[in-house]
Amino acid sequence: MIWLVAGIIVFLGIHSVRMVAPDFRDGVIAERGEGFWKGVYSAVSLIGFVLLIWGFGEARMVAPVLWVPPTWLAHINLLLMLPALILLVASQLPAGYIKRAVKHPMILGVKVWAFGHLLANGDLASLILFGAFLGWGVWNRISVKRRGDPVYENPAVLYDGIAAVVGTALYLWLILQGHLLLFGVPPVAM
Repeated sequence: MIWLVAGIIVFLGIHSVRMVAPDFRDGVIAERGEGFWKGVYSAVSLIGFVLLIWGFGEARMVAPVLWVPPTWLAHINLLLMLPALILLVASQLPAGYIKRAVKHPMILGVKVWAFGHLLANGDLASLILFGAFLGWGVWNRISVKRRGDPVYENPAVLYDGIAAVVGTALYLWLILQGHLLLFGVPPVAM
């Protein structure tokens, strides 16, 4: 479980710098440039992500089961993943109406993903992983709200369409093979 916790600390830690130490971040950017900051941020994120994935895989094998969720909660999770993926894709595109309405689609997508997976999994490793991401998402949204929400002028429905199509394609790929390939767990019984 130590590698899972280490991965969470590293990954969410670097993603929390702007929330807990914005002056540090701004100072590094001012002194070394935005490219340097993005390089460090990316490298630390990647290290944390690898630790997190590996640690979760290891922890899942030995984690105690705290509760056995009813099957219908897995179905709710499957339903929640479609909007979570559409939000994730929308966050990477220029502003559409989704982005304008939600303000921070990446944060909302992470919260929906984490909540859905908390519903569907009852082991300690899942509680730690998905609970940490849900807590981080709530904390991040509060922090971003205090800094001020972005205003997206002239949204284009084209980007909502792209987000819907690509998000749905990702969703179908994950259900059919991607989740098993990436995480070793089929999202639906085949």
